Amino acid sequence: MSADDPTGPPGIAAEDFGWTYRGRPRPALQGISFCLEPGRVLLVLGPSGSGKSTLARALAGLVPHVLGGTWRGSLRVGDAEIASTPARVLGERVGLVFQDPESQLVMARAGDEVAFGLENRGWPLPAMAARVPVALAQVGLAGFEPRSTATLSGGEQQRLAIADVLAPAPGLLVFDEPTANLDPPGMQATIEQLARLAGRRRHTIVLVEHRLEAALPLADDVLLIDEAGRQLAFSPAASVGPEAVELLARTGAWIPRAWTGAGTGAAEDQRSGRPPFAAGNARPEPPRTQAVLVAEALRVDYPSDGSGRRRALDGVSLHVAAGERVGLVGPNGAGKSTLLLALAGLLRPSVGRVAVLDRPSGGAFVDPARLAARRLAGRVGLVFQDPELGFVGRTALLEVLASAGAALRPPAEDRAPGERVLDRFGLAALADVDPFRLSQGEQRRLSLAALALVPPAALLLDEPTFGLDRRGTETVLGLLDELRAGGQAQLLATHDPRLLPACDRVVALDGGRVVFDGAPRAFLARPPYPVAAAWRAEVSLGSSDPPAAIPEPEVEPAG
Repeated sequence: MSADDPTGPPGIAAEDFGWTYRGRPRPALQGISFCLEPGRVLLVLGPSGSGKSTLARALAGLVPHVLGGTWRGSLRVGDAEIASTPARVLGERVGLVFQDPESQLVMARAGDEVAFGLENRGWPLPAMAARVPVALAQVGLAGFEPRSTATLSGGEQQRLAIADVLAPAPGLLVFDEPTANLDPPGMQATIEQLARLAGRRRHTIVLVEHRLEAALPLADDVLLIDEAGRQLAFSPAASVGPEAVELLARTGAWIPRAWTGAGTGAAEDQRSGRPPFAAGNARPEPPRTQAVLVAEALRVDYPSDGSGRRRALDGVSLHVAAGERVGLVGPNGAGKSTLLLALAGLLRPSVGRVAVLDRPSGGAFVDPARLAARRLAGRVGLVFQDPELGFVGRTALLEVLASAGAALRPPAEDRAPGERVLDRFGLAALADVDPFRLSQGEQRRLSLAALALVPPAALLLDEPTFGLDRRGTETVLGLLDELRAGGQAQLLATHDPRLLPACDRVVALDGGRVVFDGAPRAFLARPPYPVAAAWRAEVSLGSSDPPAAIPEPEVEPAG
């Protein structure tokens, strides 16, 4: 990558680097200046929307060669100035794993997906055939060559995207939250793989990550960025000063526990041993007497690459009561997303029954799949793991108003309710921005804000804190606490252990079956499947008692 050694790991140099996306009111990044030595690991930290993903895109050449906007200053990878080096050349030198793996996959089968990048680089067939299984095994997908990429879980797709990048062994590897969709075993395997790559010093690595307890031990250097995309500090990871830690904490970003003794003020929440989103306010305890959402003996089968049917759910029964928050956990592919789709009426089970309470005040249970869309919206709401799947408005404001049944072109005087919701979620300045042009964290906040005007009786969330910083997580949990206090039933599918102490109950799936149903403390103390030590380190337990008994509902057929 350098003039002396074009095949070795490159260094990175930024001088007053900045970037403003076309149509955005402020720069995504500004005044970024640092020099990373070849072969080192850089961890980039900052709140949601701070420009971390923009830096990752710039290093790969997507900014400015693919995405439109205004470039300022200099950013070099080795001896290549990003702004003047063709994207195809940068593509051979830099490997980028996106935050959303599905946007990176192009082939129908996993083996072909890994081979695709090698073929584009002109690798001979025997070399490709030898390299593909090695790359898949490196990320825990050994034997997945014939598997359809469309049938992989979100976490499995993330691992496949990492295999894509590892296969050609570029000098610079850029990972944009590579563990975000992974279960604890997958997270451990990914971190171990990154540690092996870092230890060999054959690559320079840039890592954007919210799972800080796992990522920090890998880092040689850290780059801290504030909410406006400005550089707070660049230093060796072991010598970050207390002033920099405090500045970062004030932005609402997550802070590694190893640093929480270095600052004061905003870092106090994480030193307290309490979940950061619960600091200062005890959650109200609503009555849990009436079941709202019911699943009985669900079985769901999917086609399995021409070799029969794959059972995604096998005899799953679940009751969620009014005012109850249930954490839904399990390894990737355990059936969590499938269960949410079935409960929302978007997927009919092969066997079994799903029912939702037809009226908040009581009455018969009905099959949600038989309800008209407008009637269903007041009973069950689903926030997808990929927020883009649920967007219908052309601006962030219209997205919020559309969720309340408003016209997609409201008069100016009808904007106020939506604007208040956007302001609460820190999105007021983005009211007129296309939702598809928001960052992943901003999209996540918007998908949740869209439920605030007319909340449903039962709320299903798939990875609700994915891509969110500490402040964003606090905002989300604050809203969920209010809705829960009003009697809303909530089911949160998550890999984030920091959420579990805020739940009344944890239900764990593995292999499509329920393997645990009980108190969060009991689950965290003894999970029914292997978890990473770094996963355990992310949560501090408070008191967590088993929820009160919930009467079994009598489910009636839909009329």
